[in-house]
Amino acid sequence: MPCPGTSACQGRAQITKARVNNVNVLIIITNRYSGPVPVMPIGACVVAEAAELAGHRVKVLDLMFERYPLRALESELSQTDPDIIGLSVRNIDNNDMQNPVAFFKDLKPLVDIIRNKTQATVVLGGAAISVMPEELLRYTGADLAVLGDGEIVFPKLLAALSQGEALNLIPGVAWIENNIFRKNADYADRFLDGCSIPNFRRWINISSYLSRLSTVPIQTKLGCHFKCVYCTYRKIEGCDYRLCDPKSVIDAIKNLAALGMRDIEFVDNVFNSPYDHALAVCEGLARDKPNVRLQSLELNPFFIDDNLITAMERAGFVGIGITVESASGVVLNGLQKGFTVEHIHNAVRVIQRHNLPCLWIFMLGGPCETEKTVQETLRFAEQYIRPKDVVFFNIGIRIYPGTELEHIARKEGVLTLSPKEMLNPVFFFSPTLDLGWLINTLHNALSTHMNYIDSNSIGLSFLPTINRLGYRLGIRPPLWRHTRFVRQGLRFLGMDV
Repeated sequence: MPCPGTSACQGRAQITKARVNNVNVLIIITNRYSGPVPVMPIGACVVAEAAELAGHRVKVLDLMFERYPLRALESELSQTDPDIIGLSVRNIDNNDMQNPVAFFKDLKPLVDIIRNKTQATVVLGGAAISVMPEELLRYTGADLAVLGDGEIVFPKLLAALSQGEALNLIPGVAWIENNIFRKNADYADRFLDGCSIPNFRRWINISSYLSRLSTVPIQTKLGCHFKCVYCTYRKIEGCDYRLCDPKSVIDAIKNLAALGMRDIEFVDNVFNSPYDHALAVCEGLARDKPNVRLQSLELNPFFIDDNLITAMERAGFVGIGITVESASGVVLNGLQKGFTVEHIHNAVRVIQRHNLPCLWIFMLGGPCETEKTVQETLRFAEQYIRPKDVVFFNIGIRIYPGTELEHIARKEGVLTLSPKEMLNPVFFFSPTLDLGWLINTLHNALSTHMNYIDSNSIGLSFLPTINRLGYRLGIRPPLWRHTRFVRQGLRFLGMDV
């Protein structure tokens, strides 16, 4: 079949006539970042399952625990003959201004091996691709990119490739043609048909993840109504909510529990919005009592009240995270968070009335941040957050093309690079704030509060060993609940953490 353009696919997006009805597909899970715990790849597994249900022969190569990933790929290609190879890309980088790591650089060697060993069409997919599709296509030299919901787009793409159909009729596909980036309009059938949980054991080594305190991910919705200046969720999932029926979520969790997967994490971009939907899920779980350990690190303080927290406790939640970002009204307005300092104070009062462990998440150095606003946030954490809870501080905000933060950064002179140059991590840091002062101030706060952590804490090289040891000792997620004791123990051993 012809490609959208010969230069786009280099003549590779062609399937032999003997394989018209179905194709051999290899999906490579490229994420190898395991801090603070490895993330179970729900997206790649869902896409693999959708492709198999469409009648194709599908294999998955998970590089998470491969010591030599390039060798693992070469070995896989020596045993299989894939027509289509999909690279699942979770993150472009680690979003850490102090210790930046560019994950996208791992992709080019993988594509080079594929080109040398096969004639397969290379397709990029995953959340990172939806954020910067043109830049990643150009960098890797891949043939095509899948944007949006891969479980919908990828099977359609496979059908078109196997039947020789024109790719420019498939919504959600992008490519480079004659050095021009082309993208088909987003598909119209953006809906969520029930709660999609793949058979994880079919695709990945579950025990390797669980033994490192990983949780099983589940989503109750897609889409986001909020307009935070830095966020890419609206670009990845859309602006409109697509809600799973609460009963389908509860059934999925019961099925996971029956299979022995009891540590489950809701990975919605905001779990408790819409409020009524989250409450219905929690109340249903509280009634059915599936004997699971639940958590979510993405709660919005705007929607926290006693009814919801009580329902979460009864449902089996063992930890929650509240994404506050700042305790300064000036900074919250600058970030366009959609809630106020009063909502944060209300949330902390609610949490104080309950026993549910809580991780409070702050981000310092954003628009409008000053020494005064930093001190407001630190005073809030010291005065109102319980010592048994945990406080996470991050410095700086990753800037992605197309976000409001990009416009702010250019206006304030923080950013001069073109969008095509922003694959390498580039960060916003308030020009009215001194970085050295902030690092020193935060270091002093961490030295006197054993329940405080930062990006350096979750990037410790020996953390995976602690996770595995903890698992063998019977500790179950989330490990952050034990922050005080872990930090005190490491301090006793002479480590400055």
